[in-house]
Amino acid sequence: MGAMFSSLRSGLLRWSGVLSLAWLLGGCAGQQVSDYAGKTPVFDPARFFQGRTEAWGMFQKRGGEVARRFHVVVTGSVAGDTLTLDERFRYDDGQTQTRVWTLVRQSDGSWRGRAGDVIGEALGQTAGNALHWNYTLLLPVDDKQYEVQMDDWMYQMDERTLVNRTSMRKFGVEVGQVTLFFRKEQP
Repeated sequence: MGAMFSSLRSGLLRWSGVLSLAWLLGGCAGQQVSDYAGKTPVFDPARFFQGRTEAWGMFQKRGGEVARRFHVVVTGSVAGDTLTLDERFRYDDGQTQTRVWTLVRQSDGSWRGRAGDVIGEALGQTAGNALHWNYTLLLPVDDKQYEVQMDDWMYQMDERTLVNRTSMRKFGVEVGQVTLFFRKEQP
């Protein structure tokens, strides 16, 4: 009888360990765009970005150090299901950069986007006040370009304000984060 209880106890401990591991891994699964389905205001990129929008942002290294700050002027135009964003960056060291996005709303409400320094397509889903993008960006550093995976989250705070947080990864390891605050011009 003691051997039976010992075997049962060891089986329960093993299952307890497996269930604990599954719970921990499930907790690490991260947020899903569907988590924001009931949040308002509802974020419609075409409506929010049409016209002129300004943004202020920073790039932080993996350890949290702010390595670069920037200001962006975004001009958005809409034609049918296509949103074109002309982004003009000015960095704190005086360097400038332009990125032009062509974003197309899909029939299921998702978005696909292209830009000159994006490899392939950016894929995005919206729900409630959030948009979640994934894409690969060619990032210039000194005289080289690196392919970094962008895990990009946008949250509309009110009719004129949007917060953007992006995790940048190379080989699955986070190399930094970008944070931007967008402010829409008053109509």
